Amino acid sequence: MDKTKNKIHYAWWILVGLCLMVGLGKGALNNTAGLFLPPVAKDLGVGTGNLTLYLSISSIVTLIFLPIGGKMMAKYDIKALLIGAIILQAGAFAAFGFMRAVWGWYILSIPLAVGGVFITVIAGPVLINQWFKKSNGLALGIMGAAAGALGAISQPIAGNLIASRGWSQTYIIIGVAVLIIVIPVILLLIRKSPKDKGLQPYGAVPVSADGEAAEDLNDKGIAMAVARKSGAFYALTLFFFLITAIASFSIHIPTFLANKGYSVEFSGTVMGIYMIGVLLGALILGVLSDKIGSKNTSLLAMVLGILSILMLLFFSESATLITVAAGILGFMAASIGTLAPTLASTLFGSKDYSQIYAMASLGLAVASIIALPAYGYVYDFTGTYTIVLWIIAAMFVINIFAILYAFKSKKQLVDQGHWN
Repeated sequence: MDKTKNKIHYAWWILVGLCLMVGLGKGALNNTAGLFLPPVAKDLGVGTGNLTLYLSISSIVTLIFLPIGGKMMAKYDIKALLIGAIILQAGAFAAFGFMRAVWGWYILSIPLAVGGVFITVIAGPVLINQWFKKSNGLALGIMGAAAGALGAISQPIAGNLIASRGWSQTYIIIGVAVLIIVIPVILLLIRKSPKDKGLQPYGAVPVSADGEAAEDLNDKGIAMAVARKSGAFYALTLFFFLITAIASFSIHIPTFLANKGYSVEFSGTVMGIYMIGVLLGALILGVLSDKIGSKNTSLLAMVLGILSILMLLFFSESATLITVAAGILGFMAASIGTLAPTLASTLFGSKDYSQIYAMASLGLAVASIIALPAYGYVYDFTGTYTIVLWIIAAMFVINIFAILYAFKSKKQLVDQGHWN
């Protein structure tokens, strides 16, 4: 009998720990990076494109280290691994404050990415999969919302700190603060699996009277061997690639605003609204996926994304409309953590979900490698982000067609009897 029948299942405490750990890793470390670009590039005397190369290096390291990190998660003690990871990620972030040449960002991007693979990419999905056999999507949405909430708090704080203390001290303050918070969270809350607590996962398949587990009717879908050859798979990978390339523009929003004459304090506020959009998007898109399906929800998100880009293109002189546009763009960016997993599940089922999702997710890392510096170089060469914004609008349109094609291809696979 489940020991947690009459009390809160420990899976929800795992989720609390993940919300703090992943939320601070993403919200306070990764998502504040854009605020530092204008002042750092100015003080170092380098172009935005050259500086953002460190983010591309980070993405390359992430791409290479993902399969290694997955094996390490299965083999080593989870607490030691995550403590080491947050020391690498937050420690490298703090060390940026001591750098005075662009090569420092290039070198430190390596430990930053290695630690981030565990903290912001692998740990959340793996532990939620271990602890939640029911409400996985809700748990992922809550975790994504936590990243948005902590990002919404961190962005204006970072912006004001940069304005008052300078970028160097701000790097150190934020990096050390994350270490002080996250390490105790890992020690006190994180457990690798329910077995470590003598529990069954939340919503585990019940056991029948004869001791046999009841059939899990959800363990159906399309096999990896079939899926990877299908048009649906390539369309999903394209969606992952483009949605990540689009969301990568958030790093450049502060530079876009500086180019329009707005202050760094205003940029911090706008990025805070962006993260609130991520928070609301993670929750609302998750709920809508359950209500109207992942296909319709994804199409809605893409249309909203086009609206936000048009606002940035044609109403950049309005501080109010720019702020609204950033919030909508953040709402759409939540697609990465919420709609991407649910699309993969809807298209291919649960049978080989982890393999299919991992393969399609390579598009996420590749997009970051290409898009981040590309946006910076376009800005350096043209002095404006207008061309970039039109390209992003086109990406949204392409994604709409990719979603429609993916579901058409899925229907063909089902009709051919590959769903079993």
